[in-house]
Amino acid sequence: MDFLLLAYAFLIFYPLFMLWRRSDGKRDRECYILDYECYKPTDDRKLDTEFSGQVILRSKHLGLNEYKFLLKAIVSSGIGEQTYGPRIMFKGQEENPALQDSVSEMDEFFHDSIEKLLARSGISPREIDVLVVNVSMLSVVPSLAARIINHYKLREDVKVYNLTGMGCSASLISVNIVQNVFKSCKNVYALAVTSECLSPNWYAGNDRSMILANCLFRSGGCAILLTNKRALRNRAMFKLKCLVRTHHGARDESHDCCMQKEDEQGRLGFHLGKSLPKAATRALVDNLREITPKILPVRELLRFMAVSFGRRYWIHRSTKGVASPKPVINFKTGVDHFCIHTGGKAVIDGIGVNLDLTEFDLEPARMTLHRFGNTSASSLWYVLGYMEAKRRLKKGDRVLMMSFGAGFKCNSCLWEVVRDLGDADNVWKDCIDSYPPNSLANPFLEKFGWINNEDPTTFVNPFLQAPYFP
Repeated sequence: MDFLLLAYAFLIFYPLFMLWRRSDGKRDRECYILDYECYKPTDDRKLDTEFSGQVILRSKHLGLNEYKFLLKAIVSSGIGEQTYGPRIMFKGQEENPALQDSVSEMDEFFHDSIEKLLARSGISPREIDVLVVNVSMLSVVPSLAARIINHYKLREDVKVYNLTGMGCSASLISVNIVQNVFKSCKNVYALAVTSECLSPNWYAGNDRSMILANCLFRSGGCAILLTNKRALRNRAMFKLKCLVRTHHGARDESHDCCMQKEDEQGRLGFHLGKSLPKAATRALVDNLREITPKILPVRELLRFMAVSFGRRYWIHRSTKGVASPKPVINFKTGVDHFCIHTGGKAVIDGIGVNLDLTEFDLEPARMTLHRFGNTSASSLWYVLGYMEAKRRLKKGDRVLMMSFGAGFKCNSCLWEVVRDLGDADNVWKDCIDSYPPNSLANPFLEKFGWINNEDPTTFVNPFLQAPYFP
């Protein structure tokens, strides 16, 4: 009899124990953000309107038609005159970069942001278990990750990942790497470092698809401290709910629309093709198709299915061929805040239309583009910082991050706010009260509008003092 009781107890409690063990194990694989630090370069690196114009005008291979094209681009870009550039531009050597210029640019960011992050969080560099660094357009030996390890004297057994070539979507790829490491390692700290190096990537030619990058990209970066330690979940800022990566590299049109290449004269630059908007839209649609069921409530998915079916039925039954309005998913039923990559005004507008967002939803991305420009992979964290500085992030809120990158890729993820945020001393602290401004118009047209009135046959560049003949 006792044996039977033991057998029954085993059959009842063993499955319950296994379920508890599995559930408890998942809690050790959660991905939390403890803190993050966006990089703010020093004021002597600010690219105001006058200096930006000087940099463009002193380029030896640009003529009046290129100046008009760039003026139109920068006026409509949504970028203000408080953004930052690499020191090499202020030395007038952007067309002749040295390796040390690139390394120094990265070191300046590393030493500032990582030190502030570790000091504020109270974490010693020796406690870091995982290091992920993504800088797309600079590859040095030893790697940039090795420079961080050397400077901060990280442990010998630290897991290291150094990513290049991943473009503006690399930040979420870094998070995904950390997330996967957390699945097999308990109680660890991870440091993700995301930036872009501009010093070696100034384009000195006159190909319009490549000079555009000179206007759009700005200096910036972010260091993020993550953990899966269960004991620290109440200290955390965000908890990762899901992450989806979409890669269209198998499509030639998507692969070639955004890439580093040489022009016909052999000058290296970053090409932004005319097929980029189409590739971005296609990647966004595929990414949303996968992440939507993971982030929206069942009632919204059922509503959308019912409306879609009703629309198809109406079109089929209609004898006049009149189509009903296309159904739209209400993302706000599962998302409270939208953290959008600041790839440009057109990117922000496009996502706003596709997701049916309001100006309030798009404000963080627009203000980040105006204040800091397109800082590549790190731009998402400046947008998140704006939300935090504006005290928008409350416990339980859900934040959707969306980014695009060369390849072509679209990556997205959903974060849950773990506690009320808004008291942090972040990168927006000294200017958040002035945002949003009354107008996002920049003064480029006012200062350089005279270029549109110049005659190509008589135009003399005030910096080069020589006539330009197209």
